[in-house]
Amino acid sequence: MQEALIQFSSMTSLRVLHMRNTHRTLDNIPPTLDDLDNLQDIDFSYNDLPEVPDCLFKLKNLRKLDISHNKLTNLPIAEGRWENLETLNVSSNALTALPEQIVRMVKLQRLYASDNQLTFQGIPGGIGKLVQLRVLHLSYNKLELIPEGVSRCVRLQKLKLDNNKLILLPEGIHLLPDLKELDLHNNDDLVMPPKPNERRKALAFYNIDFTLANQYKLAGQSPSSSVSSLPSSTTQKDPVARKKEFLRRRKMQADSQGASKVIEGMSQVAGAARERLENEGSGEIKITSWKDKIEHERPHLDYSDVFDKDVGQDEGLWMWEIENFYPSLIHPSFYGHFYDADCYLILKVTKEDSGALKHAIYYWIGEQATLDKSMCAAVHAVNLRNHLCASCRTIREEMNEESDEFLELFGEEITYIEGARTASGFYTVEKPEHVKRLYRASVNGNAVEMEPVPLGPESLDPRYVFLLDAGETIWVWSGRKSRITVANKARLFAVKMNKKDRKGSAEIENCTELKTPSEFWMALYGKPGKPEDPIVEHVGDDCLKDGKRLYQVKIGMGFLELPQVELDHGLLHQNMLDTKCAYVLDCHSDIYLWLGKKANRLLKMAGQKIVVELHAMLERPDYACISRETEGEESTMFRSKFQGWDDIVPFDFTRTADSVQRRGADLKVIMERDKIKADLSSLFLPRQSSMNEEEANQVMEECNEDLQLLEPFVLEGKKFVRLPQTELGTFYTMDCYVFLCRYEVFPEDEETDLEDEAGEDDEKGSRGEAGNRNGNKEEKQEDFKCVVYFWQGRDANNMGWLHFTFSLQKKFESLFKDKLEVVRMYQQQENHKFLSHFHRKFVIRRGRRGLNLNLGGHWPELFNMRANGSSVCTRTIQIDCRADQLNSAFCYILRAPFRCVDAEGLKGKVYVWIGSKSNPIHHELAEQVAKELINRNDEFPVVVVKEGEEDDTFWECLGGKKKYDTDGDFLQHTRLFRCTNEKGFFAVSEKTVDFCQDDLDDADIMILDNGTLVFLWMGAHASEVELKLAYKAAQVYVAHMLMKQPDRPRKLVLSLKGRESKRFTKCFQAWSKHKVPPGDEM
Repeated sequence: MQEALIQFSSMTSLRVLHMRNTHRTLDNIPPTLDDLDNLQDIDFSYNDLPEVPDCLFKLKNLRKLDISHNKLTNLPIAEGRWENLETLNVSSNALTALPEQIVRMVKLQRLYASDNQLTFQGIPGGIGKLVQLRVLHLSYNKLELIPEGVSRCVRLQKLKLDNNKLILLPEGIHLLPDLKELDLHNNDDLVMPPKPNERRKALAFYNIDFTLANQYKLAGQSPSSSVSSLPSSTTQKDPVARKKEFLRRRKMQADSQGASKVIEGMSQVAGAARERLENEGSGEIKITSWKDKIEHERPHLDYSDVFDKDVGQDEGLWMWEIENFYPSLIHPSFYGHFYDADCYLILKVTKEDSGALKHAIYYWIGEQATLDKSMCAAVHAVNLRNHLCASCRTIREEMNEESDEFLELFGEEITYIEGARTASGFYTVEKPEHVKRLYRASVNGNAVEMEPVPLGPESLDPRYVFLLDAGETIWVWSGRKSRITVANKARLFAVKMNKKDRKGSAEIENCTELKTPSEFWMALYGKPGKPEDPIVEHVGDDCLKDGKRLYQVKIGMGFLELPQVELDHGLLHQNMLDTKCAYVLDCHSDIYLWLGKKANRLLKMAGQKIVVELHAMLERPDYACISRETEGEESTMFRSKFQGWDDIVPFDFTRTADSVQRRGADLKVIMERDKIKADLSSLFLPRQSSMNEEEANQVMEECNEDLQLLEPFVLEGKKFVRLPQTELGTFYTMDCYVFLCRYEVFPEDEETDLEDEAGEDDEKGSRGEAGNRNGNKEEKQEDFKCVVYFWQGRDANNMGWLHFTFSLQKKFESLFKDKLEVVRMYQQQENHKFLSHFHRKFVIRRGRRGLNLNLGGHWPELFNMRANGSSVCTRTIQIDCRADQLNSAFCYILRAPFRCVDAEGLKGKVYVWIGSKSNPIHHELAEQVAKELINRNDEFPVVVVKEGEEDDTFWECLGGKKKYDTDGDFLQHTRLFRCTNEKGFFAVSEKTVDFCQDDLDDADIMILDNGTLVFLWMGAHASEVELKLAYKAAQVYVAHMLMKQPDRPRKLVLSLKGRESKRFTKCFQAWSKHKVPPGDEM
């Protein structure tokens, strides 16, 4: 054997080399193997090769290589090697990865890599470049995932991934156009991705398409606009459409080799034709007339079977009628008589003075002529011209629009005859004559059984209900002793028969034995009157119906088989019928032949033959008949023989006849036309940008520029009293306040001067000086306006508003008349202009003002300073005095009275706690608020404490040291959306950045985004429809943010009212108990 291998170098024409199971190693493979350039097929399987021999890499024409069942641990393919390889088998080795260079083997069609140690990282990501790959075997490996590139192998037909550790497959696996076999068994943890159409159906909810691409389209955005700032001139398709378009282009790329060969061949043909024209020279080109062109292009066909030889050889008139696709010569006595459902050919031949014959060919088409006759008249008119070698044109003549030349052929008079003299060449569908049948109805459980009986009055029995099928009318006859339930079910059976078999064209009539119309007797036995013989009870109680037998038609070796199908408890079920088979159902008085859609033609013919033989084989009643049933078009009578097959007639009782007439009966069309409107555009808008400190100061300056006077009032008892200036900026949650603000209205021509003077006014600094400043300008002032702000705490009732509207407001209206404007505001929902008047020193305490001033101050109080969106919205609000309420991103003020005087003689302290991540601007502001608004009458010293430097007294006042939040990054991402149907359709709107707890509407669904979690908050009175639509909207928002911020994936979480987590409540300043809505006090 070794000597034979040495002689390989002389076998230069060798193409196939199989050395399977020959104990080959690297030592006994001849090195001269690489000299055999013509080798195309090599098999080194079942050997002991630890690696691929180097000589194999040098074979440039190699197309098939089998090195399976060896000991390969790697496959080092150098660039440019095996470019023509079409089949590669490396199964049953010890490979942990396929080489990246394999993606350059663009002609590879079959890759077998089963029974190795391959993982997800071992499959090249660019495997999708193998556009010619048809078979891919990766069984018995350690794959948990497969690359997305596998779904780009557009010609892939067979993919085996069994016996792996697969968890998920790429979605594009469903879009491979040629995939025929996909083996995934023994992957216990595998979750198949949904098909694109199923996912789209799942995303459609309440007839609203919640796909991200569709919502982008409705919002006026391109799907790529959220992830790319590059301009796009075309509308992006949805991901599934883009993937399908990509696969289509890849498949065109895969077919490009064949197309390039065709183009190359066409180019060669065109070049040869061009050279031939150049060689012939530029001789004089003769211009051909249309007659010469017709003569040149006339087909050389034999029309002797269609037209006689002597036709058109002399002067005269000939006329043909079209019959069964061909012209038929008619007798001259019929010339000038035309049937309006026929077509004719007319030939007129005249002799000129020169002796030449002149031909005129017409084809006449009747108004009621069928399509085949019209087409054949035109075709055979051309055939007649070719048969006569005539140069004339064929002239079309239509009924009632004939030309004068045509009429002259028949002496100016022609006759129209209604109807057709000849038959059409098409097969005509002859409606079979309806056979009247009479059935005796009986109830078996929920089903109605119809037993055929002889057609005649002698079959009627007063104890039963009978159904007479007379074609255009279906009669339901009830005996005087019959049960009404049987009559009702027989009526429903007639409705199903009319709807299914007659398409609603028949009429259903009910009658009883005592009131039977003459039409029933006429349809039953041909006489209008009641039969002379009385209707008596003749059907025995022990009369058993003939059993049903189901046979399957089979074709054996030279004979037909008819095995009987075993019936469970004698009942037939629809699943017994196989679409690839044919069956015979024998009910004795009726025999049915059922043919599946996928049954072959020979089986159908055998079924038709055997059912006739079976009918004649046994003795049957005269009224027994054979019925042929096709899958999907079964008759109601056939379906009634099966248990549970279409027992209920679907009917929409919610719609009236007028509604069906106006809007149609197809619900799919109606749903498409009446798509529910939904507005989700707010979800795709960018978050409101935060206002920097310079812009915030400018806003406050502009809001205070025209302020002349600010008078505060507070409700005490039933009257509003003036609020001391020392308490300006302090609010209580159970009180109501009124602020009278007088604003200067600048004349248009003085606006420029006032802007120049604004800089001087800023130096005065205080609101009191502002009032004096504006007082000095009264000479220049021409007008003013007054705005009354009514502020209501979240724990205050509406009595304060009622007292204001009936007392103080009337006084203001009498003083300022039309210059007065009233603005009602609620706690933490104040506008920027109102907040600007307090210069960020806005404190909200819990409780009532009078009670706290007299009895309060003996327990620790904790205040949180926070700005939402801008410094204008800075508020200092009292919260629960606990250590877990702290956050490193904010500043806090702790008023801590001592139970007894300490060693230093202090009765308490006011701590200003500075968070390590807090805004430096708030540090000094927090100390000012503590001194001016928190520390009453300077009773306690103010101590500034940085995070981490707290003393024991600080933690003791907070109930002990506890773990608290140290991350305040959520402030840069918080967004609150409201989902509601109040506009008549589902809409999502975004709340302002300065939102609060009271913005959570109890009757709606809210969506809160804190940068890591998206909460779906459900109000106590929210509807179930809103909840389902909001859930879909939240999913759309999560998908949108994943595209926009892939580094911050969100997770959707449900939050119920009253059970909110700390991750939810931290997004709201001073979270406390929910207010009880009116009517829910019980």
